[in-house]
Amino acid sequence: MDWLTEYKIPIGHWAKLFVDWLTDNAYWFFDAISLGLETMIDGILWLLQAPHPLAIVAIAGGLAYLVRRNVSFPIFVIASLLLIINQGYWEETTETLALVVAASVVCMVIGVPIGVAAAHRPKLFAVLRPILDLMQTIPTFVYLIPALILFGLGMVPGLIATVIFAIPSPIRLTQLGVSSTPTHLLEAGQAFGATKSQLLWKIELPYALPQIMAGLTQTIMLSLSMVVIAALVGADGLGVPTLRALNTVNIAKGFEVGVAIVLIAIVLDRFFRTEKSGGAK
Repeated sequence: MDWLTEYKIPIGHWAKLFVDWLTDNAYWFFDAISLGLETMIDGILWLLQAPHPLAIVAIAGGLAYLVRRNVSFPIFVIASLLLIINQGYWEETTETLALVVAASVVCMVIGVPIGVAAAHRPKLFAVLRPILDLMQTIPTFVYLIPALILFGLGMVPGLIATVIFAIPSPIRLTQLGVSSTPTHLLEAGQAFGATKSQLLWKIELPYALPQIMAGLTQTIMLSLSMVVIAALVGADGLGVPTLRALNTVNIAKGFEVGVAIVLIAIVLDRFFRTEKSGGAK
């Protein structure tokens, strides 16, 4: 087998040259992205940390009632947040929420339009499909290395890694929802003289809304699963105490942080799950 490895294709060397070229020639672009993402994260953090924690709990309970119109869900939300405060992880929870919200916004803003375009252009989706598979299957640490080089330590490389890992879900589910719009609905719209834009906004997107919301909840869950990975590159949040618990084999701390992450995941999932997707559960 030596003859097969003697003339090794320098894939890694080519990747290094490409990253070096980006660092030397496009640093201004990545600095601008980093500044924009940091500003967004800082704004979300300010909204979550400036008020008293109990005020945030009360607001979350009120929003929970408005969303579900029942008493059980607000009680669960309030009890979950109070338990997190009681365990001493409120600040880390708000930092994780800021990362998750920022990643979800970026994923949906980019993913939904791409999903719509892929639904209307099957050839585009055929090109995107292997790329999306690669984004979700390649080990996270592989693209964390160039992210660190291009964006430095902190929340931004953690956010970039989270977006790369999570964005295939809204793209795929948006494409599925739009492309599965019944033909008779589209024909009815065309019969009434609807333009392509009107068909999209008044027929396709409303019909695909449950799938799009499922993409949002999937994005949130995938973002939460990246909190530990994000902590490895300097991102604050619940991943930091998780790593500390792992390094010190602290079972108590690990269980406490795990409960906090699970509670946040359940609360966010119930907030954004539509009735239709919830009924299909």
